[in-house]
Amino acid sequence: MSAGRIAVVGGSIAGCAAALAAARAGAGEVVVYERAAGGLQDRGVGLAVHDRRYAELEAAGYLDPAIPWVRLTSRPWIVRDAGSRAGRRVGALPFGFRSYNWGSLWSELRARVPSSVAYERGTAVERVVPGPDGAVLQLAGGREERFDLVVGADGYRSAVRAATRAATVPRYSGYVAWRGALPEADLPGPAEAWARDEAATVAFPGGHMIVYRIPGPGGTGTSANWVFYCVPDDPAHTLSLEAAAGLPPSRVPDGLTAQHRAVVDAHFPPYWQELVRRTPKDATYVQPVHDLCVPRYGEGRLVLVGDAAAVARPHSGSGAVKALQDATVLEHCLASAGSWAGAVAAYDAARAPAGRAIVDLGRRLGRAQVQATPAWAALDQGALEDWWRQAADGGRDFGGRSLGERGGEPRR
Repeated sequence: MSAGRIAVVGGSIAGCAAALAAARAGAGEVVVYERAAGGLQDRGVGLAVHDRRYAELEAAGYLDPAIPWVRLTSRPWIVRDAGSRAGRRVGALPFGFRSYNWGSLWSELRARVPSSVAYERGTAVERVVPGPDGAVLQLAGGREERFDLVVGADGYRSAVRAATRAATVPRYSGYVAWRGALPEADLPGPAEAWARDEAATVAFPGGHMIVYRIPGPGGTGTSANWVFYCVPDDPAHTLSLEAAAGLPPSRVPDGLTAQHRAVVDAHFPPYWQELVRRTPKDATYVQPVHDLCVPRYGEGRLVLVGDAAAVARPHSGSGAVKALQDATVLEHCLASAGSWAGAVAAYDAARAPAGRAIVDLGRRLGRAQVQATPAWAALDQGALEDWWRQAADGGRDFGGRSLGERGGEPRR
């Protein structure tokens, strides 16, 4: 390791965590290649980390309390009711999560990457050529670089994954997610309609919208982060894989936009209608929901982390956790194995089962919450709890599978 060169393709949350893992494991040289020329700190998307997974990642040194966050404890399920501006609550489920601003979390992880790691912005990796004792990266402009190990942290369209023998592409789920963020100062009143620690879920036939508070960019202020899921009512509205990163409203098919507005008008209580309508257009986008799980997380001198390895539907509450856990385990395997082959094999054995479990959970939750929804208005607290036990297998993997279930412990 002390003489080894490791490349990390992709410099977002997964990439920064992987670079930190490689440096802490003792690699002689670590280089990160990020396609974007500018910083990523302005991405204001919200994400949540389960309390138990946070404790593991804090112990491993990948998260800490200084990163701005908001405490979440409860998830009420709400339906439209003629007698209530904020809707009727059919029940509530425990929701022990910390919410973060994506850009702030990336900034914190980027700051943790040692100065010895080269972070190249605006450098696209066009092709990865694996070999028996390393891999060559072919970069835009014709430059080539050889490394002893290449870590694919380059998301759902991973060039590193494409170089493996079992290259896989994400599969469209059949529905889309609208996302938006509204500054708390612009929320409609009354304030008691939605407590600060709640991840409110507005349910309607054929989908739902979950909304929770997140820190604003740089940790300043608070915003309402909402995600609205529904099945397009016309197959012609289906978005391609190229749109999986998200499309602004100006590029969304008119029919899909009209459907979104119609659902909000017909099924949302007035308070939540107004919240969606007040969200600025430039703070919203829509993306088709995909999932993917590779058969192997490591092959030869290539390993995959984050969405390059497994894309789980957001319902599982584990997107960022999965990437950070991958990095934690990768660090342990690199530091403890006696060879590159041993490290890759150990990492694959540890993370592939966890990836499959989370992707499977996301599919089950997508069916239960979007594709085959119950009669939400007919539920009460007991029925909601029973439905959740069936939909989420008792919540066993909700928020991410415990690191302790992978075998071995993260290196401290």
